[in-house]
Amino acid sequence: MLSQLLRVLSLADYNTRVVMFGTMTLGIAGGVVGVFLLLRRRALLADAVSHAALPGVAGAFLLAVALGGSGRSLPLLMLGALTAGLLGMACVMIISRFTRLSQDAALGIVLSVFFGFGAALLGIIQKMRGAQAAGLDSFIYGKTASMIRSDALLIGIAALIVILVTLSLFKEFRLYTFDSDFAAGDGWPVQRLDLLLMTLVVAVTILGLQAVGIILIIAILIVPPASARFWTDSLRLMVLLSALIGALGGYLGTAISAIAPRLPAGAVIVTVLGAAFLLSMLFGPCRGVIHLALQSRALKRTTLRQNLLRALFECEEAGALHSEQQQLEYLSEIRGWSKRELRKAIRMLARSGLIYRVPGCPWQFSENGRTEAMRVTRNHRLWEVYLLEHADVATAHVDQGADFIEHVLGDAMVAELEASLPRFGRTLPQSIHGLTRFNGGSDG
Repeated sequence: MLSQLLRVLSLADYNTRVVMFGTMTLGIAGGVVGVFLLLRRRALLADAVSHAALPGVAGAFLLAVALGGSGRSLPLLMLGALTAGLLGMACVMIISRFTRLSQDAALGIVLSVFFGFGAALLGIIQKMRGAQAAGLDSFIYGKTASMIRSDALLIGIAALIVILVTLSLFKEFRLYTFDSDFAAGDGWPVQRLDLLLMTLVVAVTILGLQAVGIILIIAILIVPPASARFWTDSLRLMVLLSALIGALGGYLGTAISAIAPRLPAGAVIVTVLGAAFLLSMLFGPCRGVIHLALQSRALKRTTLRQNLLRALFECEEAGALHSEQQQLEYLSEIRGWSKRELRKAIRMLARSGLIYRVPGCPWQFSENGRTEAMRVTRNHRLWEVYLLEHADVATAHVDQGADFIEHVLGDAMVAELEASLPRFGRTLPQSIHGLTRFNGGSDG
């Protein structure tokens, strides 16, 4: 098994090299074009186009047989699929533009009607004399292992053209993808760019019919860019990562299928891409689930820590607190925290060295703790004053607004607040709300 694995991964077998070349170039092309398709929120268009290609394949076969040919020429079948795919795409765009139906309804109509018509044509073909072995069913489920050198070269050359066209128009596609209204206002041919992008999508869809089939081709176009989206916010890097994931899916999927011949290569390729998506979704440093969970946890801890620092500082300002018990009761009263939440937050500050305990007295600030508490309180009050004076927010609502934003204020934003409120300088503004004294005294 190990020797067979090394033989496959090292591309020692000719047939493995041929199939892997075709699937990897297809994966790269799908990854590159799929980025713009995904960002334009037209993911399901590829699915509709792939299903719409079936009557084109069957029609091309019937036409070739009627003219005396065998009908099994891959270029001829792909030409028929391309024609039907473009027609299906045009139908979706016409229905969406000239009727009140939404695009998802148009996609459903085209997908089901074209695929049903193609299935009917396949039924006719299967009843023709000598046509039972036509092999057209492979276009539905894919038949990667049957790929020959000419098929791989056709896929490779066409995929290379698609990649070069996409990269040569990268700037135009980027502008059209993120701000089509601005592109149209700036004089760019938005409709032509949209048509060209959809044509490239149709081309990749048709190229993938032989490899993964009509049903699974959408994975080649959508899964790599969706996986790359979890790793970066840069469009250039996203295109590169998407192409690499597509190529990796073709490489590993073909290798696994070669080691286990009973596993269909197209389905294995899609499964590998699905595994890549799952890993990206979990561990991606940009939008991965684990990364976001850790970020959320860190933000909650920071928010709790800063809220308690400000509350303890204002607790000192309110005065008349002589014990830890009074301090906890005061904080519970003004912040609405439970005793359990308070003790947890206090332990967090104590472990950080920001506060310390003096027997028989309330919790005290360390030197670093007092500096941090003053900074947090000052940022909060500056933002409150700014909301009052520049945003016309009611006094009763500014505290909530400041609580929401103060934890993410950076140095640049604080500098802008100071510039907008020069009268405070580097001093600590007074609270715009009364500080309730624990002993029931008047607000101060």
